[in-house]
Amino acid sequence: METTRALILFDLDGTLVDPAGTITGGIGSALEHHGFPVPSGDALQAMVGPSLVHSLTVMAGVPAARVPDVVATYRAGYLATGLSRSRPYPGIARCVQALLDDGATVAVATQKPEWLAEELLAAQGLRHLFSSVHGSPRDETATAGGKTPIIRAALEHHGIDAAGAGRAVMVGDRRHDVEGATANGLDCIGVAWGFAAPGELEDAGATSVVDSADALLEVLRGHL
Repeated sequence: METTRALILFDLDGTLVDPAGTITGGIGSALEHHGFPVPSGDALQAMVGPSLVHSLTVMAGVPAARVPDVVATYRAGYLATGLSRSRPYPGIARCVQALLDDGATVAVATQKPEWLAEELLAAQGLRHLFSSVHGSPRDETATAGGKTPIIRAALEHHGIDAAGAGRAVMVGDRRHDVEGATANGLDCIGVAWGFAAPGELEDAGATSVVDSADALLEVLRGHL
C-alpha cells in the first residue's frame, strides 16, 4: 500500500484506448455466432462501459446460462484481433506522462477483467505509465457492484480512505464512471471522445466534460 499526494484514476476503453470497433463488432459477432439477435449500432455502443456480463444479460437479453459461452467467444476474438487493433486516443499518453512529471500517481480503474486490462495496456505500450491496474475478476460472472468496488479497491491500494478521497479524481467516458466515483466521494472528469450518449456525462454529474487530451490535462492539474 502506498500513499500519494494526488491519485488520478483512468477508465480504459473509451478513455485511454479507442477499441476501433473491436468491442462492438466483437459483441455483435459473438451474439450472432450463438444465435442471438444483434442489437442496433447505438445499442452496441451503449454496451461499452458496463461489465460485459451486464451488457449481455440486460441489454442484449442473453439468458444467464448462455452468457459464459457468449463471453468466451467474444474474448477469443478480442484476444485475436482487438488488442492489436485498438489505439491510444490522440495525446492521451502525453497527458498521462505530464501528470507523472507533475508528481501525480496515475492508475487504471476499469470494468474490463483486470488480467485483460494488463494485456491491453502492455500491447499498446502504455503499461509503464500506470502505478497499478484495477479491474473485474477473471470470472466475469462473479462481477457485482459495477465500477464502485473497483474504484474503492484502487483507493485502498493507494492508501486513500473516505476521509482522503478529495486527493483523488476519476476520469471516464460513461455514466458508470461518474456514478462509481461519486459513490466513493470522488469528482469525475468526463471525456467526450468515448462512448457516452449526448448529455450522459453531464446528467450523471460529471464535474466537467472535456473534448481533448490537452483540455483534460489542464483540468486535472487543478486537482494536483
